[in-house]
Amino acid sequence: MRKAVFSINELKKRTNKVLLFHSGTGKDSIALLDLLHPHFDEIVCVYMYIIKDLEHINKYIYWAKKKYGVKFLQMPHYAMGSYIKHGFMGLKANPKQKLYTLADVNERAVLKTGIPWTVFGFKQSDSMNRRLMLRTYDCEATINFDTKKAYPLSEYKNGDVLRYIKNKKLLTPINYGGHHQSSGTSLADINFLLYCKYKFPNDYKKIIEQFPETEHKVWQYENRGNF
Repeated sequence: MRKAVFSINELKKRTNKVLLFHSGTGKDSIALLDLLHPHFDEIVCVYMYIIKDLEHINKYIYWAKKKYGVKFLQMPHYAMGSYIKHGFMGLKANPKQKLYTLADVNERAVLKTGIPWTVFGFKQSDSMNRRLMLRTYDCEATINFDTKKAYPLSEYKNGDVLRYIKNKKLLTPINYGGHHQSSGTSLADINFLLYCKYKFPNDYKKIIEQFPETEHKVWQYENRGNF
C-alpha cells in the first residue's frame, strides 16, 4: 500500500482531522480506516444508512469503534430522497421530497463536524467513470485539493485491498453473494435480502417493515419456476 501511504502523508500535511465515508462492512472502508488511523488525531466515519441499526452492520461499526477509538456519524443515504419521492419498494411516497446527492451528504457532514477534508474509498478499477474522474487529480490520482477530498485507494484493485485486510488480520468484509464490485446494502440486490433473511432475521424484519415490497421480491425469487 505504498501509494496509499504516500497519499495519506500528503493529506496529513494539510490536516490532522478527516471524515471517512465508511460503508460499515465493506473491504475498502475496513482497509482505509486501518491505513488512516496512525496518521490523524481525529477520524469521524460517516455511515450512510438505508435501514438504520441493522444488527449485522452494527457489529462491524462496534468493532471499528473499539479497535480505533473513532466516532461514527450516521446519516440517511442520499438515495433515500429518491426512494421517498417515488415510493420505492412500498415505502410511503412523497412527490415533494427533495432529492440529494453524495455531495449534499458530504457537505452536511462537514458542517456538523467542522472537518473540511473527506476521504473516500473510490478506486479507478470500480468503473470507467471513476477512472476518468480520479485520473484528473493530484498526488498520483488520489487528492483533489480544490474540493478537499482524498482517494488513497485510487490505483488499487479489489484483490489488493483484500490481501491487505488478510495480511493485517482485520475483520473480514461481508460478501452478500454474486459477482458485484461492491457488497453494499442495496435493496435491489437479492443476495443482500437473502443474506438478511437467513442469517439475521431481525434485520430482514426491519427491511420489510420499512420497504414491504422487498418481501414479495424475495418470494418471487425463491418460487421462480413454480408458477
